[in-house]
Amino acid sequence: MPWEYLAHDFPQYRSVYDYYAKWEADGTTQQVHDLLRDKTHRSHGRNAQPTAAVVDA
Repeated sequence: MPWEYLAHDFPQYRSVYDYYAKWEADGTTQQVHDLLRDKTHRSHGRNAQPTAAVVDA
């Protein structure tokens, strides 16, 4: 199980996974991802929201 291979300075992997599972279920991980993406775009002088998309079939 990959969770067992966390760095030793992390809490016990079951605790880390429990937090992750709760945050994934309530949308926290997606919200953090979206906020970091928007902040990164703005720091590079780009719009926070994309204005174009590329589709590859």
